[in-house]
Amino acid sequence: MDFEKMNEKLVEKLKKYGILKSKSLEKALLSTPRHFFVPENLQKYAYNDSPLPIGFGQTVSQPSTVVIMLEMLDVRKGQKVLEIGTGSGWQAALLARMIGAKGKVYTVEIIHGLVEFAKKNLAKTGIKNVSVIHGDGSLGLPEKAPFDRIIIAAASPRIPEQLLKQLKIRGKLVAPIGDRYAQKMVVIEKGSKGIKQSEYPGFFAFVPLRGKHGFKENSF
Repeated sequence: MDFEKMNEKLVEKLKKYGILKSKSLEKALLSTPRHFFVPENLQKYAYNDSPLPIGFGQTVSQPSTVVIMLEMLDVRKGQKVLEIGTGSGWQAALLARMIGAKGKVYTVEIIHGLVEFAKKNLAKTGIKNVSVIHGDGSLGLPEKAPFDRIIIAAASPRIPEQLLKQLKIRGKLVAPIGDRYAQKMVVIEKGSKGIKQSEYPGFFAFVPLRGKHGFKENSF
């Protein structure tokens, strides 16, 4: 299969939809093959605009959703980024491309099997500026804070207060906020005098955030 051609068609479609606007994100998508980040038996579907299962009851988000989130996050070269919910590692890889070699992505995953899967997938790309950490992402990563950008790749009942504390002044945080069935995509901009919040139109459906500040297990 010509995965490169399929990737190019997907990128053109996302541009046509008006979702993909950033040249740095376009470049990251074209240089980061999505089929590296899905199970082998699903690689032929990697360039459909749909989520795909990656095991452990988790999915890799559909490309249009990832693009919406990364456009909202507005990352820049050299920044330090925290991702909550590594999954298969695809979004972390895109972030790594966008921030460049002088930037750093820390990504936290609560499921050990996905930590190993993501590390293996990232190794295929040759990306060096991502650290995959096994832990409770709802707590953030205080030992590496503060961060220029934080992105939560799981449905969250609220913005965890400890993550806001780990965000730099003038930093941005993007997360799907709502109940476990439907969420609004929210971007928080942290200023010296408080926070500014805005939303992307429409609703999204993410797997629930796990951990201390995620959804309670008995609510699944």
